[in-house]
Amino acid sequence: MSPREAIIEIQRRVNQSIIGQERVVERIVIVLLANGNVLVEGLPGLAKTRAIKSLSRALESDFSRIQFTPDLLPSDVTGGEIYRGGNFEFRKGPVFGNLILADEINRAPAKVQSALLEAMEERQITVAGQRYGLPDLFMVLATQNPIEQEGTYPLPEAQKDRFLMHVMIDYPADADEIKVLRLVRDEQSQHPRTPEPPPLPRQVIFDARQEIDHIKTAEVVENYIIALIAATRRPAEFGDKLRRWIAIGASPRGSLALDRSSRVYAWLQGRDYVLPEDVQAIVHDCLRHRISLSYEASADGVRTDDVINELVRQVAVAV
Repeated sequence: MSPREAIIEIQRRVNQSIIGQERVVERIVIVLLANGNVLVEGLPGLAKTRAIKSLSRALESDFSRIQFTPDLLPSDVTGGEIYRGGNFEFRKGPVFGNLILADEINRAPAKVQSALLEAMEERQITVAGQRYGLPDLFMVLATQNPIEQEGTYPLPEAQKDRFLMHVMIDYPADADEIKVLRLVRDEQSQHPRTPEPPPLPRQVIFDARQEIDHIKTAEVVENYIIALIAATRRPAEFGDKLRRWIAIGASPRGSLALDRSSRVYAWLQGRDYVLPEDVQAIVHDCLRHRISLSYEASADGVRTDDVINELVRQVAVAV
């Protein structure tokens, strides 16, 4: 089985468990292959937690779940030193897994967010002046509820920028929800009809990343990526709507995210080169959390996705 066939098989298995959310599953797989982190936002009960649990069952990996609460401490995430036998020794926390579910991440205070920030960006944590490296296979999947405001702490812009993608999850279609009913009924029965196959080895992720490193991006596509980012920073040059809607544009991490994600997307389509259509396919998820809207846009009910739609229309004309 080739690396691409193995990744498609992982997607297939997760889609069997997360019915009707194929786009969300694809985005999570893209982030994993791009060696990034993902923020998933959606209403309660839409299988955000189930998604990464299903991925951990399909892929040989250590899964850790951190339930974020206002009284959480940094040591609850990173681990800490304990005194034993006359010496202090470090006991690892849940962040030392491979797939980390940061559930309801916006419920944790700033100190905990800072501890997770170092893990996400530098793939290490620091405790008592000592640095500890994290596993080579590492991804944080953070979830948050868009309507729950009581007892929450808005994520700092610096932390949101560390997520490769910000993925929105919505209600499944009616036909898919019938399949969900049957799936859960089967899982809860004493004799489920579909036993789970063994997980695929984690090496398939590293093999896939090696192939993705060889995906070619032509100069015209690179210019297109930079033009999209430039339009968020100098919106007045790309139309009156963008000028009124955008307050702060994307950082250079936005360019890097578009480049990495579009190469993974092209690889998943079976190509060894990137097309502008690949960039357009992932641009919303890569820029949704990197653009700050103006007060005028918020007052008019303009969403970030509306801004990105306009961005794609204007830059496609300008390039």
